[in-house]
Amino acid sequence: MSDALAHLWERLAGGALLWLAVTLAAYVIGLWLHRRANAAPLANPLLIAIVLIGAILMTTRTPYADYFSGAQILHFLLGPATVALALPLFRHVATIKRFFLPVMLAIIAGSVVAAGSAVAIAYALGASRATLLSLAPKSVTTPIAIGLAEQIGGLPALAAVLVLVTGAVGAVGGRWLLNTIGVLDWRARGLAVGTVSHGIATARAFQVNETAGAFAGLAMGVNGLLTALLLPLLVKLLS
Repeated sequence: MSDALAHLWERLAGGALLWLAVTLAAYVIGLWLHRRANAAPLANPLLIAIVLIGAILMTTRTPYADYFSGAQILHFLLGPATVALALPLFRHVATIKRFFLPVMLAIIAGSVVAAGSAVAIAYALGASRATLLSLAPKSVTTPIAIGLAEQIGGLPALAAVLVLVTGAVGAVGGRWLLNTIGVLDWRARGLAVGTVSHGIATARAFQVNETAGAFAGLAMGVNGLLTALLLPLLVKLLS
């Protein structure tokens, strides 16, 4: 950038609302492209927003901490948004009660396989202990993953990136994979993406089918709780 533009950018970057506006604008662009692409999985609006924001941060050489300080209100709103998932869950509470045991067993199995397989592959490839501990909570929501990574000796920043990548991959490829292997029941589809790819894929599931979204929200919540309770104990036992 020229000196004049660089000076202007320095003044703008100091504004508390700049990065909030950039984040919202990036998502609006992603949503527009998603609709223009007829809701194609690869045109996921969140994935597009991440790429756009990353490109802006790299171009302007803005540290992530500066970006987060301006956009942290959206991070705070993740909590209320997660709680709001209880409404569609309430609408399907009768179905959940009827299949309670299979649902819980499916979430537990998915949680163990999602974390265990990723850690096992990374270990086989020679990843460091810190990387393995950052990878273990990749399938839970970002606030839980960051807290867990810090608690068990992982790298919180790396854990956050791995969570975003996991969610984006699940949102983009989950529907295709489930169609390919013949999983057509919306309840099963929701449990699968919610367990493996947390809130990003859950939001995508709601766009496709409310039943899938409700079960994805349930899976996301239960998986987050189980991981937060059990992962520190497992790490302590295996240390």
